[in-house]
Formats: sequence, structure tokens, C-alpha cells
Amino acid sequence: MKLRVVREIQKFVADYQNNRNCLTDWGEPLVGFADADDPLFSELRTVVISTHALPAELLSNARSVIAFFLPFTRALSITNSKERVSSREWASGYIETNELIAQLNRYLSELFEADGHHSATIPATHNWIEDKLISNWSHRHVAYIAGLGRFGLNNMLITAKGCSGRVGSFVTSAAIKPDSRPEHESCLYKYDGSCKKCVHRCVNEALFEGSFDRFKCYEMLLKNVEEHHSLGYADVCGKCLAAVPCSHVDPVSKKRQAQEKRSSTSGSSL
Repeated sequence: MKLRVVREIQKFVADYQNNRNCLTDWGEPLVGFADADDPLFSELRTVVISTHALPAELLSNARSVIAFFLPFTRALSITNSKERVSSREWASGYIETNELIAQLNRYLSELFEADGHHSATIPATHNWIEDKLISNWSHRHVAYIAGLGRFGLNNMLITAKGCSGRVGSFVTSAAIKPDSRPEHESCLYKYDGSCKKCVHRCVNEALFEGSFDRFKCYEMLLKNVEEHHSLGYADVCGKCLAAVPCSHVDPVSKKRQAQEKRSSTSGSSL
């Protein structure tokens, strides 16, 4: 079941961008699985917000939660590395990815229904509490529980393919073996204090070392809504996850591998 779901998601995304008139290119998705009864879901009511939904509140017979990461290309990230406002390409990518997630969730629902399972879908965005700007279902935190990555200083989930992309999730009554979670940090700052580039990249001074002003962040999102209104509702920024070491890789894994290689080379020369 697990392998089939991963293949179906990867195929859907590949076919979607080949058969639709999309301006955005996506890399191969990453997919993670969590047990709907994982106690970490309850902890989100402390970590995120007290009203955060549990899988069983979205689907009474929930057994599994599927999370997926849709990585953006390096070319798209580069377009968003300059200027104060988001690039037009980045704004378009945000809007198109929201629609991709909606279509992918619909496809997954039909897929599981054909196998006799129930499902619940959650919008890619705008499922938050307006006055608090906090979601009642955090796709990023759900993806963490499903083993897709760990959080960076920029509050983004850093996956094996970085944090430049979008996360979606899906609840099903199908029982699927959960994935394990990464043991080491993926953020260089959290790992050894060697990086704070995302903080320096924030154009509205909303991101700090150890804190985040979501209202100042949202203020910038609304400026981009105005800037790119002709495209649709692009309440997006993405400066803190474009052109940083964790944009497209897990930089800690990369650093550890390099250290191990140097150690191995040094040892072999003795």
C-alpha cells in the first residue's frame, strides 16, 4: 500500500505539470506516513494551538495520515532571491501549487474510495484563525510527525530536498505503516550555530534568532497580494527559504557526510 501511494503521488505530480498549462515546475515529491493515533498529534494542541484538530476529528475512522512535500526547482528559488517583494514566478508558483494540492487530494480521495477506504482532505492554506494567524491543522507539523523532516530557524520544515516547496496532507481510514522521524537536526543553526541566513533574508524583520513575529510576516504577505493581484491571491513571501543553505537540501546531512568523508580519508592515510 505504502509504495503504491508514493508512486501514485509522484506520477500524479509529473503528469499534472506535463498535461496542464502550468508555469511552475516541481521536483519529485517526498511522501511520509504517520499513525493517526500518534500521541504527537495531541501535542500539537500545545505546540501550535489549543484548537488544533486531531485526525479522528477530521475522519472518525482515521488510521493513517499522509504528508507530502512538493519541492520547487532551484530556478524558481533563484527568481525570489532579489528585491523586497516576491518574484512574479514565486507568486505564480504559490497559486499553482495550491491548486495542485487540491487536485492531488481529490485524486487520492478517489483512489482510496475505490479500495473501500474513507478520507478527509484539508486545504493547502487559509484554514487558519484570522485574528491569530495560526492554522487549526498545520501541514508542516503534520509532515514532521510523518517523518518528512525537522524544523529550521525559519520555521519551515527542512526535508531531504530542502524547504523550498509546499507541504500538503491527507487523512485516510487505510492502515499504512508509519515512517520513522529523522534523529538529527536539519538546520545548520540548530545543529552547530553556523548559519542564520534565513534571518538576514527576512525583508520585513519578522524573523529573529529564536522568535518569529507572524503579524509582521503577514504584513509582507499582504503587500505581495497587492503586488501580484493580477495573478490571483498570492499571500506569499518566501524570502527566508530562497537562496539559503537549506533551500534544496538537508544541509546538516550534507555537512555530516562531508565530515565523515574527510575523517575516513584522514584515517586511511595513517
